[in-house]
Amino acid sequence: MRIVVALGGNALLHRGERPDAAVQQANIDRVATALAALAHEHELVVTHGNGPQIGLLAVESAADPALSAPYPLDVLGAQTQGMIGSLLARTLHNALPDRKIAALVTHTVVRADDPAFDRPTKFIGQVYPRELARSLARKRGWHIAQDTTGWRRVVASPPPERIAETDTIHDLLTCGTLVICAGGGGIPVTADPDTGALTGAEAVIDKDLTAALLAEDLKADFLLILTDVPNIYDHYGTPDQKPIIDATPTALRHAGFPDGSMKPKAEAAARFVEHTGCLAAIGALDAAYDIVHGNSGTLIRPELPLG
Repeated sequence: MRIVVALGGNALLHRGERPDAAVQQANIDRVATALAALAHEHELVVTHGNGPQIGLLAVESAADPALSAPYPLDVLGAQTQGMIGSLLARTLHNALPDRKIAALVTHTVVRADDPAFDRPTKFIGQVYPRELARSLARKRGWHIAQDTTGWRRVVASPPPERIAETDTIHDLLTCGTLVICAGGGGIPVTADPDTGALTGAEAVIDKDLTAALLAEDLKADFLLILTDVPNIYDHYGTPDQKPIIDATPTALRHAGFPDGSMKPKAEAAARFVEHTGCLAAIGALDAAYDIVHGNSGTLIRPELPLG
């Protein structure tokens, strides 16, 4: 079975953790353990988030006196792809010494005229108290918005139109390679309508929507979205919280999940299931094997036919 695995940013750097290299390596060791069991039985494509990492690099770039201007988000996205891709590739190589593994720098094409460029919504970086967030926004020209636990920077997040390296990823899979790609939703680029030339875009693409598009284009059998909770929940964080064991795309869209947390994951799973008729699931990293085998997580399945 061909499975596209989308690792949430919190799988690599948990909320509240210091963004030290050693901390991220320890978390990636857990990732490798969880994915190795799946890789023995299935063909894997692994994508990952980069919100904490790109936020850290953006802060460092903005504060660097040697720069006349901060690095743009597409360049920072490429840096995070290289860093996280290398950590994942090395750790998975150690866990799967007989398996071909490749981390591929990947570009995702978006529309240059997408209205999302005028409405920043994608959270990146760390959580700040309100007054500090406002001060940083004034100083650095950021847009900020309230997250579930505080205030964070938000940037443009246009939906993915296509992944430039899809054919290359397919060729690598055909050779039996476990592919790490489309990290952080892919490096955002626009394409010239006449020449096809690619230009970097000031955005961060939602990694779950890119994973759903990638899974569809690669004709994957299963989309697995891994995060830091064991299920999707109704009324999450309230006394009425209840796990959702399985759902349809329609039911997910009617559930009213928050924009900054479960909503993008639910939408990505719903799109993949609707477009392919295959299955998707959302659950905890450490339960990856059990989720695929129906013993954990929230399963998203096609709508039942009428009549």
